[in-house]
Amino acid sequence: MPLSIITNTFAGNPLNRASERRGDESWLAEKLADAESLAVALWNGKPLVEDLPGEDGQPGGVQIAYLRADMAQDLAGGAERLLFLGLWKDIAVFAVDIDTTGDPAEGPLQGLGRFEELRGAAAAMPAADAGILATAKSMFEWRRRHRWCSACGQQTNVSDGGWKRICPSCDAEHFPRTDPVAIMLALHDGKCLLGRQAAWPEGMYSALAGFIEPGETIEEACARELKEEAGLTATAVRYHSSQPWPWPGSLMMGLIADVDSADAAPDQTELEAVRWFSKEEAALLIKGELEGVFAPPPLAIAHQLIKAWAEEA
Repeated sequence: MPLSIITNTFAGNPLNRASERRGDESWLAEKLADAESLAVALWNGKPLVEDLPGEDGQPGGVQIAYLRADMAQDLAGGAERLLFLGLWKDIAVFAVDIDTTGDPAEGPLQGLGRFEELRGAAAAMPAADAGILATAKSMFEWRRRHRWCSACGQQTNVSDGGWKRICPSCDAEHFPRTDPVAIMLALHDGKCLLGRQAAWPEGMYSALAGFIEPGETIEEACARELKEEAGLTATAVRYHSSQPWPWPGSLMMGLIADVDSADAAPDQTELEAVRWFSKEEAALLIKGELEGVFAPPPLAIAHQLIKAWAEEA
């Protein structure tokens, strides 16, 4: 049963993570050799997918193209590129991070699927598949970026099914990190504030956002970012929903914030422009029908924040 009425893309991983099994090496080895065990494959951060049958001749999107776990183990060449994702009922599910120059779909995995960018494919796949792949991608990104011990500088080894790294020199243990981000829709006098960065495609506007700093609550981070980026003072902050974001491993905390005035000004460092939108304009924006401007795609929590406000009674 969903824990929230709002489930954003990349949330809702249906697997039982079975964290109590991660340290049982003999059990993991047994499951890797089990003919029923499955694996998802990633290559350069791209998941292996296949077409999902549609209805009445219409395209059905894509889904995970699962491999046998023993095949994934052979492709991995060792524990460094394997990850135990969890259990689907009694079936173990692993992930493999393939490290080859050439496309494996044109080599050892020919005929089993194709590799696609997750950002594009996620919108066309079942929510459960997107959640599973977001977990795998985030974990492999963390492992790739944290191979060296932050305490003594030695190379670390993978442990606990891929969910921990241990330094063989100083015995320091390193665990996956998730970077919390406050992303907020600021409201005042019946309008919402959106901003744009210079690096974005021309015409794109989105919710303001920023990383939560040490010693800061989510609400305090929201207020700070609004002041820093747009010169606004928050008077109330309320939670909307959250979203795992696997580029490389953030957790987006979606918020609605009331501010004390409409005197917004972009800081010209983070933002080059800000703009207030009425509910009518916001409704057109998320439909792609507001001339000259557009919103982030539906898979982004920013889109859902705007949509929820625009459609509320």
